[in-house]
Amino acid sequence: MESVSIDSLILKLHDVNAVKFGEYKLKSGMLTPIYIDLRVLVSHPALMNQVSSLIYQRVQEEGLQFDSVCGVPYTALPLATIICSRHELPMLIRRKEAKDYGTKRLVEGSFREGDTCLIIEDTVTSGSSILETAEVLYNGGLKVTDAIVLMDREQGGVEMLASEGIKLHPIISMFKLLNVLLAAERIDAQTAQNVRKFILDNNTFSPKEENGNHVPATKKPCVEQNMELSYADRAKLPNVHPLASKLLKIMEEKQSNLCVSADVMSSEELFQLADSLGPNICVLKTHVDILKDYTGTFSQKLQALAEKHNFLIFEDRKFADIGNTVKHQYEGGLYQISSWSHIVNAHAVPGPGVVKGLSAVGKPLGRGCLLIAQMSSQGSLATGEYTKAVLKMAEEQANFVIGFICGSKISKRPEFIHMTPGVQMQAGG
Repeated sequence: MESVSIDSLILKLHDVNAVKFGEYKLKSGMLTPIYIDLRVLVSHPALMNQVSSLIYQRVQEEGLQFDSVCGVPYTALPLATIICSRHELPMLIRRKEAKDYGTKRLVEGSFREGDTCLIIEDTVTSGSSILETAEVLYNGGLKVTDAIVLMDREQGGVEMLASEGIKLHPIISMFKLLNVLLAAERIDAQTAQNVRKFILDNNTFSPKEENGNHVPATKKPCVEQNMELSYADRAKLPNVHPLASKLLKIMEEKQSNLCVSADVMSSEELFQLADSLGPNICVLKTHVDILKDYTGTFSQKLQALAEKHNFLIFEDRKFADIGNTVKHQYEGGLYQISSWSHIVNAHAVPGPGVVKGLSAVGKPLGRGCLLIAQMSSQGSLATGEYTKAVLKMAEEQANFVIGFICGSKISKRPEFIHMTPGVQMQAGG
């Protein structure tokens, strides 16, 4: 790739205000003296075509092997579209969340399980956006080994993605951009120095320490090890399930972790409860099979209320049969639970097949499952070795299991949700 073409591209990006200097807030919350805003490319088709050509040129130079291409939503989508259209490459589209109509899939397009997908991104800081897209593709049965990015801010994204098995191929580095703009007298030496210092002082990736035997070093005691992550921090973890991330964001926004059990037998009473409590809750738990007046419009009305008040629906179905049976119970029958409930739960007694059966239906829809690890009922057998087996099953199928129903915290992994039953509120003063 000729350096002259890169230099020219950098100057053109600066011309269209895609490179800004000042004080800007990044997705991570970090304040930065430089901001890369490649969304403006859509208004400059000639420049967008040049960027697309350079990305594809890099793909060829690296000899990358893949079956399809996916652009990280949203800025990289038009770049991926141009590349795939020009070179007749299969393209996939990752939705940020599943729709309640149509295919309801998080990954749109045609592919086979085991296919390799190349990710295209516009800018990388920590690499979290690429990893979020990769996780959705993984959950759909795809592999991700490589990603191409136009602009690498050189703040740890390459290293973080490498630690997750993804090789990042940047086209422009931050220091290269600064050198070109400084040589062209677009910025002064002080501005360049300030940005360089910021980049060096704000690396987002911390590699695991190793001793001389290539064994992870013993962690030094520090106060921070005992600090709990906030809901917002947990939502950003690279391996968190997309639905768990959504729930954690709702919890952060509402500063609440309240799940209300709507154990009523009238649809109208349930709707009134959802509408009045909706602004203050994160999850509404239902038992649809105890409703005496259930009709086909129930799910539509409940979904509308969930969207209006920003809460998730949890149908407390407690699936507990073999995989093929729970699959039909989940997607079919009178209630068609998978079409409207964000979360369901299951007993682990049948073994991993129960999760696999539910996952076959729910995973393409962006749904999630809670495994029942403990119960509040007197004489429950869900204790001891059973609870340990549930935890192991969840860790092995974390692409669909988002957490547990339990009376105590059973996992130290912050990606998992722990929901505690039996908490009651008394009316009155």
